[in-house]
Amino acid sequence: MAAAVGSSIVAITALLTVSGLVLLLLRHFLPLRASPAYLLVPVFLALALPASLVLLVPVDLASTVGDDERHATAVRLPEAVLVVAWRLAYWLCFALTWLILPLLGEYVDSGERSWQGRWWYSVRSNARYYAIVLGCCAVGLVYLFWQQGVHVFSLKAVLVALAYWWGLALAIFLMGHGLVAIPRGLIQDASPMRRLRRMQERAPKIYDRREDALQSVEELEGQVKALRQRKGGIHRDLKDWIDDLAEEVDHSGSADVNRASYAARGGPSIPTVVTERYLADLTRRLTRARHRKVRFMDSWNHLVKDAVRTQAIVDATASKQLSSSSSHHRYTPLTPYTRYLLHAHFIPLTRYLLGGIFALASISIIWSEMVKLFSARLLAISLTVLSHPTPETTRANLRGQIVAASWLIYMCAATLTSINQVKVWGNRALVRRNTYPESACWYASQVAKLTAPLAYHFLTFLPEDIHRQTAFYHFLGRLIDLTPLGRGFSQLLPLLILLPVCATLFGWYGRVGRFMGLSRGSLGDDEEAGALIGSNTWQEGRDLIERDLNSSVSTGQLGVLSTTTTTSRSSTSQNHSRNDHPQRSNPVDARRNPARGRVNRPPQYRDHDEGGERRRREENEEEDTEESNVFTEFAHRVRNTFDVTDRPRWMKDLGEGFKIPDRPRWMMSGDDRSGNDADRDSNDNGDASFLRRLFGGDDTNRRRGGPSRSGDGRRRNPTGGGVGGPIRL
Repeated sequence: MAAAVGSSIVAITALLTVSGLVLLLLRHFLPLRASPAYLLVPVFLALALPASLVLLVPVDLASTVGDDERHATAVRLPEAVLVVAWRLAYWLCFALTWLILPLLGEYVDSGERSWQGRWWYSVRSNARYYAIVLGCCAVGLVYLFWQQGVHVFSLKAVLVALAYWWGLALAIFLMGHGLVAIPRGLIQDASPMRRLRRMQERAPKIYDRREDALQSVEELEGQVKALRQRKGGIHRDLKDWIDDLAEEVDHSGSADVNRASYAARGGPSIPTVVTERYLADLTRRLTRARHRKVRFMDSWNHLVKDAVRTQAIVDATASKQLSSSSSHHRYTPLTPYTRYLLHAHFIPLTRYLLGGIFALASISIIWSEMVKLFSARLLAISLTVLSHPTPETTRANLRGQIVAASWLIYMCAATLTSINQVKVWGNRALVRRNTYPESACWYASQVAKLTAPLAYHFLTFLPEDIHRQTAFYHFLGRLIDLTPLGRGFSQLLPLLILLPVCATLFGWYGRVGRFMGLSRGSLGDDEEAGALIGSNTWQEGRDLIERDLNSSVSTGQLGVLSTTTTTSRSSTSQNHSRNDHPQRSNPVDARRNPARGRVNRPPQYRDHDEGGERRRREENEEEDTEESNVFTEFAHRVRNTFDVTDRPRWMKDLGEGFKIPDRPRWMMSGDDRSGNDADRDSNDNGDASFLRRLFGGDDTNRRRGGPSRSGDGRRRNPTGGGVGGPIRL
């Protein structure tokens, strides 16, 4: 009884902790006070319920497998409570994923003023999506009726199986990418110099996107201004709509610029009759453009801040003194020397250590996917979770529950972090305190869609006689294994994890994207794609960061770390050779001395054609550039070895014997005959020169029509032979 009460208290505490963490996550990405309740509640549930599944799997594993007293060290719940918890969590996630969040996302993105207009726009936008879903359900239902017969249970099995198959396929692809990207990112960013170089390589792309977003907002706001100045052809109700849009434009602070620039740029023409659909589309495009501007401005500011902090760490290498210019770092017990040791040595070593641990975890998960069909008891996950993996003894304890939760959290993290890295989802992104509501709904639906299949897929790493005893299997697994197709799909689909793993490990995304005509970074990591642009990309990014620092940003606003005065002077003296060493550039010194800015880039509101021209130039350079890996670097080295080596004459003339023989002399014209004689003479001279060199003769300057020297070193006349008179040819 005491153990049951303690387990209940631990479970409730864990659930409240998860709810609090989800609220903090929502506060980080959404303005809680400005967001409506109909948006916050579904998004909160779509994040909190999947997070509770991560805790429910270890509890289910310890509660339903075995009844030994030694289970008292584990957190256990009654089986009836587990069944109700699984049903409530799963079906709420199902409804949020496939019904509520898709409609809500289009509802907040509609641009309509009335709730009726927003609702009908959401239904029309999701009609094709639901038609595809219902078509798949119909096909699955026909197959299940053919296999099991016609009854109500078949409809429930179709819904569960199709949702699981689609979620598992997407999760395997994303998890394969994340299992490689997470440890590799930690290892690559461990060195401050390498991390700074990667930031500078990403800077031009983010800068161009920010400028495009600013120009797009400028054009749309100018269109609103031109629409307000128009008097005729607009209904009275629509005029209020236009006035509201114009007031928002006036509050944005760019109204004076837009009024003059819209006509000068020749923006899209305003229709003769302004309709409600036109204003809804204009409102929707303006709202999206503003959030896109906020997104890339936040990305640029974050990049500049990280670049300055990293540059300060690099510049502190000489003096080993790293001081803090931020107000919240002034009252820390760290001295400049200990702060330098922390950022230059301890944190990089921690990154290397975590990268190695996560790499081993990734290898264990991939290996488990490959061999679980043959021997599930020998997997790393099974050995670490189960204390006594035999049917007669206990299977899981508190340590095993913690390890199981850790494995499941890492699998979910590898899957969910890949959503931002694999750019095939459109222009959705998470922005601090300003995430677009439609993007928030979409990300929440992905979390709810992927977590439940991953949770059940984790149970399949355990021996079959163990995971079949869990309440989760009796609720979900038996519906998936109802048909041979479902059972085979669940067993064989995870083997495809090798495709995303190899694609991320060997850089196949860029090649596939170029073959399919996709833009750079659409399939892979932006950082990997940025490395393909060229060797001058980091220099341009460095100059852009320096110009931004020289313009308006101060040290106190950034809250960055800065070196001492001695370090700044030493780094300034090293800037003469920073074209060869990117780590020696110093944005902090560039900000202190604005005269050092060397950027010739146009101002903030530049012409759009220049950005397009630069991107086209980068795309042309990218076509001639190949991603580097172990095999391509080895091939380049072998090729360079043969290219720089002088081949002997017999190898150069190896193909001479396969040439078409010359025509007979009597078949040639006068010009051809004279040219053939000249070629024959040159070949004869070449053979004679080869024989002279073979027997020790000197033929360095002996050429037809050129000066030569006799054996005693005296110069000879090419047309006359010294004392003996002219030489007859």
